[in-house]
Formats: sequence, C-alpha cells, structure tokens
Amino acid sequence: MYAYIKGTLEEITEEAVVVEAGGIGYNIKVSTTTADLLPGIGSEVKIYTYTMVREDSFSLYGFLTRDDLDIFKKLITVSGIGPKGGLAILSVMSADALRFAVAAGDAKAIAKAPGVGAKTAERVILDLRDKISIEDTLRNIGSAGGAAADTAGTIDNRMKREAIEALTALGYSASEATAAVKKVELSEDDTSETILKQALRYMF
Repeated sequence: MYAYIKGTLEEITEEAVVVEAGGIGYNIKVSTTTADLLPGIGSEVKIYTYTMVREDSFSLYGFLTRDDLDIFKKLITVSGIGPKGGLAILSVMSADALRFAVAAGDAKAIAKAPGVGAKTAERVILDLRDKISIEDTLRNIGSAGGAAADTAGTIDNRMKREAIEALTALGYSASEATAAVKKVELSEDDTSETILKQALRYMF
C-alpha cells in the first residue's frame, strides 16, 4: 500500500518508530539495527515500508533501504518466519550477510536471531537458496555506482569471493567473513591473498 513514508521522526523505541507525515503519525515496526541507524528525534527520514493487513490488525514494517525491504519480503515467504522473525534476523545481520550465510549454508549465523532455532535457520537456507544472488552481495561489497558489471568488477568480485571462502575455511562464519571483506579498500595490485590478509586484520 505504501512504498515509503517520508516525514519527521517523532519517536524511537527498540521495536518501532513514529514518523509524522501530512499531520499523521505512522507507527512503523523496525529492526533494532534500523533503530540504531536512525538520526535524532526531529530529523527528516524516509522509511521504505511493507504493509501487513490481517483481519484484526494493520501493521507497517520499515527499512532504511530498498535492499533490506526486498530481503525482508523474501524472508517472510519462509514457513515459520513471520514479520517478527524477519525483523529478528535483520537485527543480527545485514542483508548482504544474510545472502552470504544462505549461499554458504551458515545456519548458525542465522540462528543467532532471537526466536529463530536451528531447524528454522536451515529452512531459511533451503527456501531462499534459489531466490537470492551472491553476486548481488559481491557487487555491494565495495562497488559504488554500478560499475561492477564490467570486466574489472567481475575480477574484483571473484577475488572477494575467494577471500570470503578462505576466511570461512579458517573457521569464521560467513557473516563475519563478509563483513571483514566489505571493509577492505581494493587497489589495482590486490589479489585474493592480499584481500584475505587485509580482511584478517578486521577479525581481531
């Protein structure tokens, strides 16, 4: 119903925010990560929203990016993961980290979300494996603008993937490996090995 709501941030709690737009205060449920990233009270915000309509309720769920909203929509298609579970997962890991956790079969990382057990985490991996693209995650790691589709970007993505795979082989979770590689600033001389070495510095 609502693509997004743009207005003044009036209230922030751990579970929801109130945004005033056009004289109406919208109560929007958010993840703790989203709540932490919001500016101060009185600031103008733009919240991308998902509307859940049931017989006895009308709820809005909000996200700071379309990417987070897209992942949320995919999460709630999984049996046993409702809107509350979707927000719980996105409270402990980013959209990119979730993509890589699914691709790597890292159920432990997903199961860290409150109320999400091991079996449910495995179901998330099984149901979403064919619905999300690891290439999207690799493009998001360090590509600003959309140039990742060219040859140089493809090579960079391959090196990042190899570095992430090496980190997971060393015992780090997929989400930890993805976050570390995301922090590495690439240069023309970088290889998978140099990216790995730089990423390891962020592990300690």
